[in-house]
Amino acid sequence: MRARFLHDCPAPAKLNLFLHVNGRRADGYHLLQTVFQMVDHGDLLHFDLRADGRIRRTTEVPGVPEESDLIVRALVLLQAACEERHGHPPPGIDVAIDKRLPMGGGLGGGSSDAATALMVANALWQAGLTREELMALALPLGADIPFFIFGQTAFAEGVGEALQAVEAPDCWYLVIEPGVAVPTAAIFCSEQLTRDTAPVRITDFSRHTMKHTVFKGFGKNDLQAVAVSLFPPVAQAIDWLSAHGDARMTGSGACVFCAFSSETEADTVLQQVPGVWKAWKAKALMHHPLNTVLQVSAVIE
Repeated sequence: MRARFLHDCPAPAKLNLFLHVNGRRADGYHLLQTVFQMVDHGDLLHFDLRADGRIRRTTEVPGVPEESDLIVRALVLLQAACEERHGHPPPGIDVAIDKRLPMGGGLGGGSSDAATALMVANALWQAGLTREELMALALPLGADIPFFIFGQTAFAEGVGEALQAVEAPDCWYLVIEPGVAVPTAAIFCSEQLTRDTAPVRITDFSRHTMKHTVFKGFGKNDLQAVAVSLFPPVAQAIDWLSAHGDARMTGSGACVFCAFSSETEADTVLQQVPGVWKAWKAKALMHHPLNTVLQVSAVIE
């Protein structure tokens, strides 16, 4: 029996615990190393099957037309793959979004939404694609999407698509949204960006983090210097948060974060954040929370 809907599906934010630019390929893509860490704060998506074959985003997202939304583009690809595999098209689907993650924040909100959409539609449509097949389907849309489908803390290389599971501290994070949207292209195209950081090994990261109860001190974010020079609010947020720990930017910005060993410590600093910024705390996630939702849904069906 096919389920007709699935609501309250999490699309968690990610943090880049470090982000190194090791080079640039001939096609212009940058070679990166990073560790992706999911946290328990993000968007919520709601899915309802349609009688026709249309894919609709039913929530307005300012600045993002429905046809160019990663969610819609990802589902169009999955719909075609499902038809090719089973010989007939799956039903259409409506997607509503409770949007909590800012655009241009470096938190992977759009990519996480698309990954959640693919995983849920794969279940609702009974498409039968494996995790690896979903990751391969999603990669052309963006290198962050496969990470969310991978579904656990990961050491990433290449353009971000080569993933290995890795342990990271089970800690709390405080995240500040500086109130600006940072366009990724502006950072990667900047002449100020250094592209020659020496590669590290996954064992280097693991050895370092085993010594600490919180994430601190490993590597850096090579994109941060460019972002703070172009967007002063990012620099101001990092300067303020640095008084409380190892503050750094995630992704290409604009959000900045700092790790704490307990929720109490995170709360103490959160209460001091200047009112000009939006800020929140979040727990590190070892695995994607949608896995539990889909398992429960399968039992109910």
